[in-house]
Amino acid sequence: MGRLFGTDGVRGLANGRLTAGLALDLSSCAALVLGADTRRGGGRPRAVVGRDTRVSGEFLEHAVIAGLAAAGVDVVRLGVVPTPGVAFLTDALDADLGVVISASHNAMPDNGIKFLARGGTKLPDELEARIEALFDDESARPERPTGGDVGRVTAYPTAVGEYVAHLVGTLPGGGDPAAGRPLAGLRVVLDCAHGAASEAGPRALREAGAEVVVINATPDGLNINDGCGSTHLDPLRRAVLEHGADAGFALDGDADRCLAVDHHGVVVDGDQILAVLALALRDAGRLHDDTLVVTVMSNLGLLQAMSAAGVAVRQSAVGDRYVLEEMGAGGYSLGGEQSGHVIMAEHATTGDGILTALHVMHRMAATGRTLADLAGVVTRLPQVLVNVGGVDRDRSATDEGLAAAVAAETAGLGERGRILLRPSGTEPLVRVMVEAPTTTEARDVAERLAEVVRERLAL
Repeated sequence: MGRLFGTDGVRGLANGRLTAGLALDLSSCAALVLGADTRRGGGRPRAVVGRDTRVSGEFLEHAVIAGLAAAGVDVVRLGVVPTPGVAFLTDALDADLGVVISASHNAMPDNGIKFLARGGTKLPDELEARIEALFDDESARPERPTGGDVGRVTAYPTAVGEYVAHLVGTLPGGGDPAAGRPLAGLRVVLDCAHGAASEAGPRALREAGAEVVVINATPDGLNINDGCGSTHLDPLRRAVLEHGADAGFALDGDADRCLAVDHHGVVVDGDQILAVLALALRDAGRLHDDTLVVTVMSNLGLLQAMSAAGVAVRQSAVGDRYVLEEMGAGGYSLGGEQSGHVIMAEHATTGDGILTALHVMHRMAATGRTLADLAGVVTRLPQVLVNVGGVDRDRSATDEGLAAAVAAETAGLGERGRILLRPSGTEPLVRVMVEAPTTTEARDVAERLAEVVRERLAL
């Protein structure tokens, strides 16, 4: 069936590509690989399992738990918990592995299975390859345990409460009732996307002292991400203006990403959020090496703003896993993507939308400045992206004519903009991204380069 793992676990149409049988077998294989050290020590591996609110998550959760228990793993069933909550509890409960059943910001019919290693970290490629090899070769799997050696399954009703306590405790004074409520005086709108944070998100912001207007937090199994959340910001913008809120935050279905809206209803994207948090951490002396990690798709305006503020920027390939790798290699404390994945390594092992919202609001409260003012440190350059299909993507890095065209356009832009060509990893297309002082100039450059790509790389 081809490679199972994509850039963020195994995803597909629930009950189409992603069946209960696949979920059961894959989870058994993951248990054998990730629980191997505990078995060698004579113990029983332990796993935590959480999911988002999709209706398909109900049957997939049972299949995943069955696969783990059938492999001799004791399972802690968390129920509906955000992805970063599962990561936190994987570490807090000293589990050998965590499993998240979610397709994040995808539409409801999709679902996914993501495995976390001990400590709540994403799996490196090597571990995913070992799991997949075991999945493909049933003869390589050991005999299943029987009798008292099969895994036991335990519900964990305090999962959301413990995760919320962790989130609030990351704020200065947030875990100390005597220190007051750090977000008191702020009114905020929170769009939960009818997803996994529908309970945890409002609780965390309220316990930190904010006045919270909650929208899209009544999941019915079918409405996750449906016209709401971080991929559909209009409902949030309307609610912020209607309620006169200081800011609004939108999560996605599994709450690992967050975008914002200021009190004027203007969108604050992931690049601007990263700038706000980078300066807050720098001022507190907690931005390691005064360095921020972003991807090559981050807006040039962010790079210029950080340079002016004396903050170094390191860029990774697109994808939060590559941001995490770069952060880990240098021990950096903050990184993320324009899409709203923000990783605060001091408090989390993955992107966490609720955590992001809490710390942006804390910066507002601590400085007395509006989100519009704080985010204004970044002047976003217009960005145009053109996808050129039907081309040989593998030649995009070696074609001399294309390289010459890119060099000429880059020289024309100078320091006023930039150009990025990225071959797709899955389709015969090349993405042409151009940033320039005006949308018209960016579009003109992108279209000229797109035409060169079509001529030079045509199949």
